[in-house]
Amino acid sequence: MTEQQYPIGTPGQPWGVEEKQHWLKQQSVKRSYFDDVVTQINRLHDQFDVEQYGALEYPNNTFPLFLLKTRNWDAAKPNVLVTGGVHGYETSGVHGALAFAKQHAEYYSQWFNILIAPCISPWGYETINRWNPFAIDPNRSFKENSPAGECAAIMDYIASHQLEFVMHIDLHETTDTDNSEFRPALAARDGKVNTNWNIPDGFYTVGNSEKPTPDFQKAIIDSVRQVTHIAPADDEGKIIGAPVEQEGVIHYAGKELGLCMGLTDAPYVSTTEVYPDSANASPEECIEAQVAAVKGALEYMRQL
Repeated sequence: MTEQQYPIGTPGQPWGVEEKQHWLKQQSVKRSYFDDVVTQINRLHDQFDVEQYGALEYPNNTFPLFLLKTRNWDAAKPNVLVTGGVHGYETSGVHGALAFAKQHAEYYSQWFNILIAPCISPWGYETINRWNPFAIDPNRSFKENSPAGECAAIMDYIASHQLEFVMHIDLHETTDTDNSEFRPALAARDGKVNTNWNIPDGFYTVGNSEKPTPDFQKAIIDSVRQVTHIAPADDEGKIIGAPVEQEGVIHYAGKELGLCMGLTDAPYVSTTEVYPDSANASPEECIEAQVAAVKGALEYMRQL
């Protein structure tokens, strides 16, 4: 556990407009949302109803936002939501959502209407960033009158279509850059002192402490362990500072914190976390773990 300083701002003072502009000028495009994600979505028109649910008009680009809906939406079936790329830098979340769509969504549409938003934060995807251009973390901004356009767009779509969901799984990663970049930047932005946490080696889930579902989380963990290893607790019995509720499972307060898992009123929700920097996991394995997580969740829901 080490204290980290950040090169932007004055220690102890929250960032103002100047510091946020300084931070933004340091960001650069490292990959293409259009080449990597939109091209894959465009190939899925024969399998899904593809809808544009909004657009983010940022200074250097406009990013259309897409979702995939399984065909023959049936009011008699329960609705399921899969989201990825809320933190755009978390690559397997985006590509895991797309891989599930391509490989398995049609099969599970026998029992569920499935809505997939594979890349909530395309600017973050391109710049490999946790925040949006305004130094706002989308995964703390799923609240009324959200300051993040990424959140407002999907929230508005769900509200305008009066969609209710029985399950929502949100696909994330925990990476070494959480300690080297993003946590120090967060502390600097907020004028606080940062103390890094231990990065867990392996897969884990974050359940919603506001409505715990231990059997649901266990089904996800058991499905993923067939693909990759499950993160152990640290010496204090915690993962990223939160007590371990069961193997590979911690809890956060979804709606209170403005997390994507609190986006809907679904009774069954989970945030997945893989570790792409592990010496024991490849990027492909991380994508497979995300797919296994969604499948494990749906198999559990089928048995209810």
